[in-house]
Amino acid sequence: MIPTPAVAHDELLTLNTHDLPMYKDALPGVPGVDAQPLFLDPHQGVWVLRAVFHPGVVLPLHYHTGTVHLFTLSGSWHYAESPDQPQTAGSYLYEPGGSIHQFMVPADATEPAVAVMVVHGANVNFDHDGNYLGIMDASDIMNMFDALIKERGMEPARYIRPAPAEYTAGAK
Repeated sequence: MIPTPAVAHDELLTLNTHDLPMYKDALPGVPGVDAQPLFLDPHQGVWVLRAVFHPGVVLPLHYHTGTVHLFTLSGSWHYAESPDQPQTAGSYLYEPGGSIHQFMVPADATEPAVAVMVVHGANVNFDHDGNYLGIMDASDIMNMFDALIKERGMEPARYIRPAPAEYTAGAK
């Protein structure tokens, strides 16, 4: 017997990154990072982005509160702490929650590094002296894209966002 779907949907939730805008310099304070939001779930704390990191990009040192799955599609990058383990086209990287590192693309790279990341939780960002800079999670990323789009006069971003929790019957 075929089970009844738990959630009814009439069409696949699918996006083609070639049909979506790539938001240039999307990360405030870090030029050279272009990004596309693909899935943002502030309720479960999951965010999926396709990002282009241009040569010379160095992200802040950051601590992950949850796991990360990162697929490198093209180019090359590495963590400052692991320069002998470059991630190149075709690499899949799993980061356990609690890891801390600094992402960088060599300044002499001949092409940008393009990656798709599935992040659970948040990045807690620090400067080189260990001072807290801020947090980046699914809610923050939604707000970041909303502000960027409003500032640039662009159409709203198209990405997948699950519905928030709701009561099965009227609230009391």
